[in-house]
Amino acid sequence: MKKDKKNKIFMRLIFGIVVFVTIGTVNSCAELDPDLTEFSVPPESFANLEELRTSVFGLYGLVRTAAVFTTFYAPSWAGDDITTHSGLNKGDFREFDQRNVNATNARLLNNWRGMYNVINNTNIILSRVDALLNFDTVDQDELSRLLGEVYFLRGMAYYHLSRTHEKLPLALSSLPEANITASSRLDVFMQIESDLLEAELRLPMINADITAVGVEGASRVNRGSARALLARFYLDWAGFPLNDNSKYSAAAEMAKKVMDESGAHGFGLLENFQDLWKLENRFNKESLFTIAYNNSARIRNLKFNRVGYPGETPFRGWDETYGEIKFFEDFPEGTRKEATYRMDIDWKNLSLQKSPILAKITGPPGDLPMTGAWHFTERNDFYMRYAEILLTYAEASGRSGNITTDAWEALNMVRRRAAGLPYNTPVTSPVPQLDLEGNEIPGLVYVDITSGDLAELAFTERKWEFAGEYLRWNDLVRTQRVEQALNNRTPATSMSNDGTLLQEINLIEGSLGIDNYFSPLPQVIVDENPNLIN
Repeated sequence: MKKDKKNKIFMRLIFGIVVFVTIGTVNSCAELDPDLTEFSVPPESFANLEELRTSVFGLYGLVRTAAVFTTFYAPSWAGDDITTHSGLNKGDFREFDQRNVNATNARLLNNWRGMYNVINNTNIILSRVDALLNFDTVDQDELSRLLGEVYFLRGMAYYHLSRTHEKLPLALSSLPEANITASSRLDVFMQIESDLLEAELRLPMINADITAVGVEGASRVNRGSARALLARFYLDWAGFPLNDNSKYSAAAEMAKKVMDESGAHGFGLLENFQDLWKLENRFNKESLFTIAYNNSARIRNLKFNRVGYPGETPFRGWDETYGEIKFFEDFPEGTRKEATYRMDIDWKNLSLQKSPILAKITGPPGDLPMTGAWHFTERNDFYMRYAEILLTYAEASGRSGNITTDAWEALNMVRRRAAGLPYNTPVTSPVPQLDLEGNEIPGLVYVDITSGDLAELAFTERKWEFAGEYLRWNDLVRTQRVEQALNNRTPATSMSNDGTLLQEINLIEGSLGIDNYFSPLPQVIVDENPNLIN
């Protein structure tokens, strides 16, 4: 019965997408400066709450459409954790990988259009709710909750783009603004903060619709989702290029709120790290914002499975998302490494490209099919995980100088699970680490850390915890460590069977300085809007 209800929810989402896109067809184009004489104004207001509901479902559909391909995370190929094929049709990804991104990069343009499609449609919704406000026959509490989702998704869309581009045009009206210019990064960040704080104010502690059918996590966002994204956002604000150190305290405060009310939000760590990447756990309590997919509803994800395999026989993959060799070499041994990489594949002796295979992309051995249309999956995207909140709290507490036992415990919870141990049980003296099957690993021990540089320990823990999850590049940018990390990609110990030391894939071609941290605006957008300058 619950499965039927879940499928009905997905079908309703599809219906919402169709109706919403029909309502806002002309408005939803991503061009920022269309011909105003050709612009068709939609009805001035929603007639009832159901129309608003349908439009909000449609917004989630637009986010999912933007996120369906690896394009959504293409700038993350600049990190030291992932790489792509040295040839084939992966040129756009290689530009990020080699720090030589051109304004004509198609992934930049597609990501831009996807996010501004979300932004433009949130603006349309916000312009059409006035007739529902303070109206006796309209449930004002539900109205406020729905608007909270709209503000969250607009803030998320702007924030997602801001991690790629240093400056952005702020489009906040339902009508296109002629001659729009790029706003300063501070102005963009203040708008993102405003949207996410508005979302925090309006969203419920947990979404009753999805919990009623037993769906874990937040495929529809709740107040904890907004606070979690604010915590990540403040951590970025505290770092480069704005470098507002006061935001470390704000990041820690928001993260702590999520932690303190995690039960009410339905959030927490999964017991076993490796279970996160199994298809059966595509909805789970660790995901603070889930971008959901469903094969039976023909809503499919193309970021996993086949894109992570090599193209040679017997795999016949798409050679898109690989691990970096040096990162693999440096990765601490143990359960987390076994669950992050496909240790069952002899990647060092592949014929065409010798790069580590990421289990987070392919799925654990045998979990996803490798026949038929296996480039499609219904694996969900975990836009944020609860583990990130714990490490954000630890790092931000350390950098703000407010180091507490709770901050150390947050770090150690992640570390214990990475060692294959119960994450909630303190370990005050060394114990053996456990493998994926729960067996002791010879020579590997674990003990909690309660002293040292908490911020740096948490930052390093993020490196391993989120390897291959498209987060590392942003961590390098905010801490101005791009040059340090990317100058350390040369393999040191990995050899093929004939004794040949493996070589780094996709050598750096561009600058590693702060002048090259952010990508140019898409050339097509600049051409259409002369006031936007690269």
